[in-house]
Amino acid sequence: MGVLGKKKRKQKSHSGSWKKRAVKLGIYLIIGLISFPAILLYSIKIGVIGQLPNKEQLSKIHNFEASEIYSADNQLLGRYYIQNRTVLSYDQISKNLTDALVATEDARFFEHHGIDYRSLFRVFFKTVLFGDRSSGGGSTITQQLAKNIYHRQDYALFSMIITKFREMLIASDIEKIYSKKEILTLYLNTVPFGGNIFGIESASQRFFQKNAKDVNIQEAATMIGMLKATTYYNPKNNPERSLGRRNVVLSQMAKNGVFEERKLDSISNLPLELNYKRIDQNDGLATYFREHVRLALNKLIPHISDSLGKSLNLYTDGLRIYTTLDSKLQYYAERAVHKHMRALQKSFDDHWKGRQKPWESDKDIMNRALKQSSTYRQLLASGISKDSVNQLLNLKKEIEVYSWSGKETVKMNTMDSIKFYLKFLNTGFLSVEPTTGKIKAWVGGINHRFFKYDHVSLNSKRQVGSIFKPIVYASALEQNISPCMYIKAEQETYLEKDKEWTPSNSGNEYEGKYSFEGALTNSVNTVSVKVLEKAGIENTIALAKDMGIQSNIPEVPSIALGTPSISLTEMVTSYCAFVNGGKRIDPYFITRIEDDEGNIIWQKSKSKTHQALSKSTSQMMIEMLKNVVNSGTAIRLRNTYKLKNDIAGKTGTTQSNADGWFMAMTPKLVSGVWVGGEYPSIHFRTTALGQGANMALPIYALYQQQINRDAKYNKISRAQFPIPPRSIQRELDCDPFKEDVNLWESLFGKKQDRENKIREKKEYSKKPVPKKKEKGFFKKFKKLFKKSD
Repeated sequence: MGVLGKKKRKQKSHSGSWKKRAVKLGIYLIIGLISFPAILLYSIKIGVIGQLPNKEQLSKIHNFEASEIYSADNQLLGRYYIQNRTVLSYDQISKNLTDALVATEDARFFEHHGIDYRSLFRVFFKTVLFGDRSSGGGSTITQQLAKNIYHRQDYALFSMIITKFREMLIASDIEKIYSKKEILTLYLNTVPFGGNIFGIESASQRFFQKNAKDVNIQEAATMIGMLKATTYYNPKNNPERSLGRRNVVLSQMAKNGVFEERKLDSISNLPLELNYKRIDQNDGLATYFREHVRLALNKLIPHISDSLGKSLNLYTDGLRIYTTLDSKLQYYAERAVHKHMRALQKSFDDHWKGRQKPWESDKDIMNRALKQSSTYRQLLASGISKDSVNQLLNLKKEIEVYSWSGKETVKMNTMDSIKFYLKFLNTGFLSVEPTTGKIKAWVGGINHRFFKYDHVSLNSKRQVGSIFKPIVYASALEQNISPCMYIKAEQETYLEKDKEWTPSNSGNEYEGKYSFEGALTNSVNTVSVKVLEKAGIENTIALAKDMGIQSNIPEVPSIALGTPSISLTEMVTSYCAFVNGGKRIDPYFITRIEDDEGNIIWQKSKSKTHQALSKSTSQMMIEMLKNVVNSGTAIRLRNTYKLKNDIAGKTGTTQSNADGWFMAMTPKLVSGVWVGGEYPSIHFRTTALGQGANMALPIYALYQQQINRDAKYNKISRAQFPIPPRSIQRELDCDPFKEDVNLWESLFGKKQDRENKIREKKEYSKKPVPKKKEKGFFKKFKKLFKKSD
């Protein structure tokens, strides 16, 4: 029994010691659980686990802010950004938005100091201990702001706890620096909405085309509802989910007393109404223009930075760029381009239907297009073998392609894609205020997403055809050659680069002689070359340079017919001098730049003018070019499009109908249009379809028609050119055309006509002449005569 008793006592003592150890371990664990967060929190606070932002840094919170580009009529055209964000002040944000945010995300926002301990305990017990995810999160608006500004990092072990503690500490410091209104403003300026949309202003513009201060209660609830999961509750892509989430937000707002609960049902029953508009570099108004401005700003901003002594960034510093563009005129130009080019492309496709197409059969075109393609350049840059490159180029895959009916998804390889895009005709359109140089409309192509090349830029040069002729005639007038000098239309041969060159006229018409006005009106090539001879090639080139053409112009006779390759911008610049009394003024497009606080950091200086040609010459050219519209190659403006405006203009068509041009001048606007294929060998086969009057002129006509219908632009549409002085009128007072006849021919007819008459007489004399019965007086007279004999 003694031994058994000892064993029992030992077992009891072991059992007791184990219990004591368990109690001690539990105490240590509790102490550890309590002290670990405290130690961790302290370690974070003193910077052992990553540095926290100090008060100075927090007081200078700076978000990446998109720079914005505006039209002359203060319409937002687009943004340049890394993050698409526009920073607002509290007064620029609708109360509906702040009410919805507080009610949904942090009902006790105005009561706590950055950390809501009640919410933290709720989350700990309901979510952590009992797994109830419906209890929501414990982060306050201020903590979420901290997360938005200082993005979360991976700390390996205990990463989530460390992150949460960091955000709590930062939130606490933010509350000491900023007022509640300032915190709400910072939050709404930083919060992401998905799709590279940052801040409430960008979201309001994207989904409702409104400023954030103008959104109504249901729109506010829709956007705040997105914050729970921006993709899942996106109102554009998931409208049903978004509507349900919106109504949850509205319910929270009613619960928190934002509006009376009895109104909840009526508001919740309202449909989800979006006015969605995506504005990126490929969408929206003036895409080619915006890209042109961006490239110019990349060169200009470093100079502004140097002058201010501080660094500026176009994509992060929230600059405001104000331009000369008129948003309505731009819209009219884009509509005109779309309407005409869509119809012209159909005509082009029908024209080549069932025939061998140059863009498919010409290996040279295909090779050039291939080498210029981004896919080919990327494959070469990757360093893979030529065989692998060819294999990948012929690999078919689903791609999105352009069509006039909308985007289409098709299966193509790279070579198929190149052939597909080569068939499209493209265009450039530019409209400039001639007395100031302000660019009012700029359309660089048919679609910026699929056709990046800008046909308005100075780099885009094509042969200009007959639109160069007015410069030739102006040069002759500057040499005091009379506009009423008659010049024969007969053909002549010239030596050009050691080769003989004989210009021809449309319809092979070489009879008669023309005044300057007659030759311009009918675009007579043979006369234009002779006018160039009289004016002097060097003089003409010098005048072209003075008027704004910087491209190379060779010293050869064929320049009279527009063989030089010149940009649309240069041609519009030169025609502005005609309207501007002979003064050249260079086009411009940026008026001023402001920083994110509204301070002007750059402003366009007053444009300088240069007297390129005399005022009298410019007046005579306007009068002669009016006749091109009234009775010449541009008469479609009157007959087909019924335009009654005071317009002077010139059509242009290059060799084989590769390029169609039209230049139009009114007292308030000078506009130029180019239309053609990617390469000159892609063109209409007939002049009837490929001439400038058919390819380019209709774009201007449709543009002007819209201006005429808009009363806002009456000053443009009703403007009249000044009546020229009588001296100018007398100089121009002559017939446009005279038949080429000499005195002998006027008396006896042309040689051929005389020969024909002699031949007719000979043939007539060989025929027997039948006797005629004589009647009346002559019969009686003859009898008397015989009797007298």
